[in-house]
This record gives sequence, structure tokens and C-alpha cells, in this order.
Amino acid sequence: MTLANASSSSSLRLQPAQRQHHSVTPRLQHAVRLLQLSSLDFAQEVHDAMGRNPFLELDDSPSEGPPGVDAASDKTEAPAVSNDSIADEAYDAHERDSWQLSPTSPRTSSSDSDISALDLIAESVGMRQHLRSQINVLPLSRRDHALACAIVESLDDDGYLRTELEEIAAISDLEPAVDMAEMQIALKRVQALDPSGVGARNLAECLTLQLHLIDDEGERALAERIIRDHLPRLAQRDVNGLAKALGASPAAVEAACERIRHLDPRPGTKVEAPSVQYITPDVIVKKQRGKWVATLNRAIVPRVKLNQAYASMFQEHRESRHSELAAHLQEARWTVRNVEQRFSTILMVANAILKRQHHFLEFGPMAMKPLGLREIANELGLHESTVSRVTNNKYMATPVGVFELKYFFSREMATVNGGACSATAIRGVIKGMIDGENPSSPLSDAQIARLLVRQGLKVARRTVTKYRQLLKLAPVERRRRRLADGSGVGVALQGA
Repeated sequence: MTLANASSSSSLRLQPAQRQHHSVTPRLQHAVRLLQLSSLDFAQEVHDAMGRNPFLELDDSPSEGPPGVDAASDKTEAPAVSNDSIADEAYDAHERDSWQLSPTSPRTSSSDSDISALDLIAESVGMRQHLRSQINVLPLSRRDHALACAIVESLDDDGYLRTELEEIAAISDLEPAVDMAEMQIALKRVQALDPSGVGARNLAECLTLQLHLIDDEGERALAERIIRDHLPRLAQRDVNGLAKALGASPAAVEAACERIRHLDPRPGTKVEAPSVQYITPDVIVKKQRGKWVATLNRAIVPRVKLNQAYASMFQEHRESRHSELAAHLQEARWTVRNVEQRFSTILMVANAILKRQHHFLEFGPMAMKPLGLREIANELGLHESTVSRVTNNKYMATPVGVFELKYFFSREMATVNGGACSATAIRGVIKGMIDGENPSSPLSDAQIARLLVRQGLKVARRTVTKYRQLLKLAPVERRRRRLADGSGVGVALQGA
């Protein structure tokens, strides 16, 4: 072969080839993000869109039902009942409550007084507000008042001061500059407030601040020595070792330890307002004609529609220079369709779940069947990822409680006789065992695993441990110690 032929044969050639690939447009990416939002967050997104888009407006016309209900009901083969019945109950109750709680609405009472029962309910006060109210009545200068309040604002929810005094002094921004002597005085003032133990910088200091609650002087002195010098032994319940180290009788040491255990290791929680997480259900489940049916909670569906007058006016006078308005019109139409499609999909998935898990509503968690995302996706003609997003942050209100849709999905677990059960059912059995255990002899994870095998459920000990942790149940040692300690100080000492 000549050099010329070799060069010719090795030359590069261009050949056309067809390939398919998925291209995710920005609009599709946005739709995917919206689908996995909770309904409250989604409603806020729609509200924001209405504020910036002139083609969107509030739909204040009377509605026969939420968007997409009819389509979803057809696909899920729901019984021929009114889709509005349950939603109307929830919606009307919401409207009624809103009217009753409105400050301008008339109040109904047995007397002519303007005071209702709701006005007599005590308002929950947080720890910091509780402490500030005590500081406000102290005869303090404005400077001392500011320093005490700065320390109060630096406390954590348990009532501990985890921030260094130097750091608080640096950000106080007072003239002249704050010195450590002033900060120590301010800290002592906070530590003298109610509840006792607040403002401590560690567990030992917290317990020491509460020693005045021990009436007996001898027990108080012994308890102080235990807290100051032998806190680890107190956590280990080493009474004999403490007695030997302190030169006291075991009975006296046991009495002092018992008084310490009745002190509060987290004083801030006594007055800290509880954090309440409110859940608005997306679907409401009720039994209709012997079948469980899910209907949309109409209160969460954004009432939005296309402003037809503006849309028609724009179409009649459309010009190339109005490209921004054209984009707004396209976005408005997409938003309305997205609202309808979103809630239609949620309702389809909810009814498909009910069809498989209706025994759960009848008999509880132990009747839950194994269920995977693919099973629902195949029935409804959806992608698994779509079902996953639909079940995330979406809630179902049932007569037995409110559950996230993904709660009804669990993997299949093999039984001894070759059958299958759901992981949720096994967790229900474990919780039932722990709830019914002998308080003086709680069950270990290994014992629970053996009891499950006797019931025909093949579950390893490590799986029992994982499920117990998911249920937020303490291990056997802590359940036994909590019984002995009563107030739970021993648990706090163990982690100190």
C-alpha cells in the first residue's frame, strides 16, 4: 500500500446519525418542583404568581367542586357519590370557625357580656418572655436591665447559657464598654429568676442552683458535694462508691441522690411554649356506602382563573413588541392547568392507595399491606418519580388520624411460613409489645426479635433496633432507668 493510499484510508469522515435523548425544559423543571411542594407552599406560589401576572385573578364564583375531581374520580373508579360531601363539611366547618373567631362577628353567649369562652383561655408564654416579665419589675438601671435581657435572649430552649459572657458583652454595644464584673452580676440576677436552675452553663451548675429546694440541711450539703465532685458516679448509681468517697452511710447517700433525681435538668422546658406543627390535610377520607373514599380538601385548592377579558383584549391587539405580555398569558394558562393537574393527580393517588390499604383503616397498622411506588404508578399510568413527589408532604385525614401519603408505602417482609407482610405492620407489632411490656422488666431488642419469630415474623435484632428508633422509643436500658429515676434526671446525667 502506498503512502498516499494509507493517508486516504485513514482520513476522517462525517456520518449523520440519529439519537434520542430527553430534554427537560425549564417549565417542566418548575412543574416538577411545584409537584413536590406541600399544598400550603404551592398555594403561596400561586398567590405570588397572581400578584405579578395581570392575566390571573381570584376565582370568586361558586364552585361545584375542586379542580380535577371528576377526572380523578373516573380514573380511580370511585363509587358514585358526591365528591363535595366530605369536602363541603371540612370547608363549611372552616368557614364557620373563621366566622366565629372573627373580631367583628357577633358572639353568642348565655349573657349580654362581650367576653366569650375563648377570651378566658390562658395564653401560652414562652420561657424568655416569662423571664423578661420578672426582670421588668426589678429595680434596675437601664444598663443593668439591658444586660440581663441580653443574657435571657442568649439562653437555649432548655434554659442553659451556651454563649460565653465575653461574646454577649461584645455585642451589647453599650457605652462605656461592659466589663466581666457587670456580666457576672447580670448572670446572677438571671439565675435568681424562676424557674430555678435557669441560666446555668452546665448540668452541675443547673442542679446546684436548685439545691435550695432541698429542705433538709444535711441532705442539701451532701447533695452539693455529690454534684460538685462525683457527678459521674451519680449517673452510674454507684451508691457504695459514693458512700466510701464521701464518708457517709449508704442510706444517707441514697437519700441525697433521690433528692437530686427530683431536680429538673431542663428547667427552661417548664415554661417554654410548646412548638405546635400544624398539618392541613390534602384529602379527607370517609366511608361512603360501605367503601372508603378520598375527596379533596377544598380549602387548600387555590381559587385562581384566567382573566378572560384581559386575554381577549390582548389577542385582539397583539403586537410583536408585547412579547412580555405574551409570556405572562402563556404562564397564566400554564398555572391554571397546573393547579387542575396537581390536585387531580393527588386525588388519583390517594384513591389508589385506599383501594389497597383500606384494611388499615379498619384494623390498624398491623393490617397494612406491602406497597411500592411502582404498583401505584403502573395502575395510574404515571412515572414512579411522579408518585414519589405526589406522596411527599401530602397528607390524608382519616377517622383514625392524619397520615402522610408515603406512610402507606412499605417494603415487603418475608414471614416464616413463606408469606409476606409490610414493614409498617411489623413496626405496629413492635410498638404494641413495648407499650404492653412489664414496666419492671422491659423487653430488649433481642427478646422482641425472638417474640416476633414466634408470631411467624422473620425480623433480625438489628432490624428491630432500627424500627424502634423510627418509632422514637427508648432502648431497654433507658426505659428501665427512666422507671427507676422517675423524673428523668438520670437520663440527663448519663448524657452529661
